[in-house]
Amino acid sequence: MVDTILREVELNDAPQIANIYNYYIESTVITFEEQVIVAQDIEKRIEKIQRAGHFWFVAEVDNKIVGYAYSAPWRDRSAYRFASEVSIYLTKDSQGKGLGSLLYQALFQQLKSTPIKILIGGITLPNESSVALHEKFGMEKVAHFKDVGYKFDQWLDVGYWQLKLF
Repeated sequence: MVDTILREVELNDAPQIANIYNYYIESTVITFEEQVIVAQDIEKRIEKIQRAGHFWFVAEVDNKIVGYAYSAPWRDRSAYRFASEVSIYLTKDSQGKGLGSLLYQALFQQLKSTPIKILIGGITLPNESSVALHEKFGMEKVAHFKDVGYKFDQWLDVGYWQLKLF
């Protein structure tokens, strides 16, 4: 494993994060976003997540961000306030090196110190590596929606995995 620094996100990380995420927008069905984003979009997302009392971590190798994970409110309505959606993205060449596990470990540990009870991860299917990562952390598949997304001229399924923190 390479020397990796895990830390909380800073607004000046936004350009690197946008570059990582834009790969997924332009080249994969991992995200259903279809238009590339700019650093200012990421800055707004970081601020919104932090204002909501959630967390965003980055993994850094040789002063370069190679991945990030964050939690966000599951839904807007008050009754959902104890549920959080978790997401993770890595640079293409950082996958399969254990960085996703490090990021989720840090994020989940931080979430345990909050009133958040339920973590939810949505995965475009099929995606064996993402399913394996979520299940490694004890998340269980609780839903499977067929043909709910349409990107790159194909209909896509989404599964949801859930973990009860306490």
